[in-house]
Amino acid sequence: MSNNRILVISDLHAPYQHRDAIKFLSAIKEKYDPDRVISIGDEVDNHAMSFHPSDQSLYSAGDELKKAREVIWEIEKLFPKVDVLESNHGSMAYRKAMVSGIPKEMLRPYKRVLDVKGWNWHPDLVITLPNRQKCYFHHGKSANSLTFLKDTQMCCVQGHYHEKFNIHYHGTAEQLTWVIATGCLIDDHSMAFAYNNVNLKRPIIGCAMIIDSLPLLIPLVMHKNGRWNGRV
Repeated sequence: MSNNRILVISDLHAPYQHRDAIKFLSAIKEKYDPDRVISIGDEVDNHAMSFHPSDQSLYSAGDELKKAREVIWEIEKLFPKVDVLESNHGSMAYRKAMVSGIPKEMLRPYKRVLDVKGWNWHPDLVITLPNRQKCYFHHGKSANSLTFLKDTQMCCVQGHYHEKFNIHYHGTAEQLTWVIATGCLIDDHSMAFAYNNVNLKRPIIGCAMIIDSLPLLIPLVMHKNGRWNGRV
């Protein structure tokens, strides 16, 4: 695997993703032709299983899984092979089982739950970029991504913090490193994210690429009606 053009899919939270998320990802594939795809986690929302109060007007846990699978299968058609980072929403069933004293061995693996053959899950991931630098991927270590970068001491990528969509660089006498905060691909108007209405900062919708060892942000730019403008 060359890692020359890596697409990082931000927190999707299916089935409560942005209405144009799949079209957006398809356009990114056509323009950038990624040779590797990494999902930063929270590929599904699991709102109905949340430790917090769930909105009863939304799907039940079973229906939510069915709808989330349909979204994931559409993305699998675009990207048959994906490395997925374990995450707080994506691992909700395991977290619930832990609280209830149910061994992890009694639960089905993520890829069987979502029925995806070429997708593989990792607690975290370190890869080697074409310039021989290491790059560390994790769902979310710190709200301060620059602190995360300095602590990691290598290039790194994280998601989780929906309102953070940025790239920070850090230089020393020996190397130049960077960190990406990937934003998300959620539908901010969904009741699944009503908890966020108390915050002044809004989620930033987009993805990231790493092209020839350098980071690039790709925002999903919207019209006033909230729909994607069709450009990447």
